[in-house]
Amino acid sequence: MPIDFTLTPELEALRLRVRDFIERVVRPGEAKIGDRDDIDRAEYVKILIQMRQEALSAGLWLPHMPREWGGMGLGHVQLAMVQAEAAKASYGPWVLNCQAPDEGNMHTLLHWATDEQKEKYLRPLCEGRAMSCFAMTEPEVAGSDPTLIQTRAVRDGDDWVVNGHKWFISNARRASFAILIARTEENPDPPQAGNTGFIVDIPSEGWERVREVETMHGASGHSEIRIDNLRIPQRNMLGGRGQGHRLGQYRLGPARLAHCMRWISQAETALDMMVDRSLKRFTHGSMLADKQGIQWMIADSAMELYQAKLMVLHAAYKIDKGEDFVSEVSMAKHFVANSLGRIIDRAIQVHGALGYSTDTPLAHMYQHARWARFADGPDEVHQMRIAQRTIAAYQKDKSTRAATGNLPV
Repeated sequence: MPIDFTLTPELEALRLRVRDFIERVVRPGEAKIGDRDDIDRAEYVKILIQMRQEALSAGLWLPHMPREWGGMGLGHVQLAMVQAEAAKASYGPWVLNCQAPDEGNMHTLLHWATDEQKEKYLRPLCEGRAMSCFAMTEPEVAGSDPTLIQTRAVRDGDDWVVNGHKWFISNARRASFAILIARTEENPDPPQAGNTGFIVDIPSEGWERVREVETMHGASGHSEIRIDNLRIPQRNMLGGRGQGHRLGQYRLGPARLAHCMRWISQAETALDMMVDRSLKRFTHGSMLADKQGIQWMIADSAMELYQAKLMVLHAAYKIDKGEDFVSEVSMAKHFVANSLGRIIDRAIQVHGALGYSTDTPLAHMYQHARWARFADGPDEVHQMRIAQRTIAAYQKDKSTRAATGNLPV
């Protein structure tokens, strides 16, 4: 079957509806909010809720979830174009209720949760009445290797008693529950079978949010959590015992790709700004757009953005077809994250001192872009896995084709 990313007329109309909604509703809402310091919190919340209500009324709610859960029922290729349009505004994905980490947690609960757990935790997420977090990363061990997790859960009657330390837990300060990954098995075979997923109600005795971890872009929304004799009922185990690694990997595959979709939108915004600046700035006898050095930066950015879009669309296509997508998503995540930083960097260079200031969004975008290279797996781990899969493909078939998309070229 040919690979075809052409949108049907109905989906093209949907893409344009999302674009119009972002311009007509979300951008004006963001303008009213400003930098948050100049607005009363009650007014801030009112604006956010109003935007979400308008998204729901417009039928632009939960693009990633099935219709029976109130979503739009889009496949991953279709979702790519919605996420890319939504991410043209900072609040866009949140307004459409397809933002991280809730989006990934919704996928996880839909696949792994019991019916009772879905009603208690997934339903409020889908209806926009709750927010959540995913608690896996720890400061004492490398976050890229879940087999090193030190947070322990020990069975005590009908409960599990958990002790440990987590950090960079995004959204924890707003969450009404967490999906927690803790070690339950000693010396498992294989080592990946040592962890188990649990759902933690927030607040709970023993779950202490210590602080917000300040990052290079300031207040982050990423919390440090101390867990001290936290009791979790057996009914709140998510998936089977020892299935925490599988749960995490199932969650991270589509979540990584969703990040890429949003990063592509940011990269496209930066390229648009770069070209616009080059057409308006005169220096040394001509416009910047006429300078070969500037043209090279524009060309490099255009080519990288084209590659990024194709990689994301192909990985999404493989997910939709039910094919193995792990390698393609890994390559897309690594490439798009790095391209994002390079494209924004070039845009800043073309803007000069203006780009380095906060008078444009580029400086803020650049700070966030640096995070992309280690979020959901650092560059080096993805490169290691990509190399391992490429070597394995050659050892099996005497060809690396299967490791490079298995495309008909």
